[in-house]
Amino acid sequence: MGKIHEELKKRRKALKLKQGDMELRVGMSRQQYQRLESRGNPRLDTLELVAKGLKLELMLIPQEKRQDVQDFLDGKKKIGGGATPTGEGTVTKAAPEDDPWGDWLEDDTESENG
Repeated sequence: MGKIHEELKKRRKALKLKQGDMELRVGMSRQQYQRLESRGNPRLDTLELVAKGLKLELMLIPQEKRQDVQDFLDGKKKIGGGATPTGEGTVTKAAPEDDPWGDWLEDDTESENG
């Protein structure tokens, strides 16, 4: 995965948008957006705004799970069926279509420590 500003540029081009189009999408002038793409290092609130304008979702993924998620996104791995608390002290298994991530992103130490 490249640097954030490179990923934003790649996504903008994939959507066939020009830098000037970002003003209507996120309220950022072409010059401001051009600086963001060329230099990177946006503030978090700016990054959230631009991501929304580019139909992207920001996520924090535990480092030890990153390769699993990348493999899934690349179509190399399938996932499904995580557990869902019922609120009554019991846990039911969600159908894969309801919880496609299953327990992938569950903290391994949390399940060990209960």
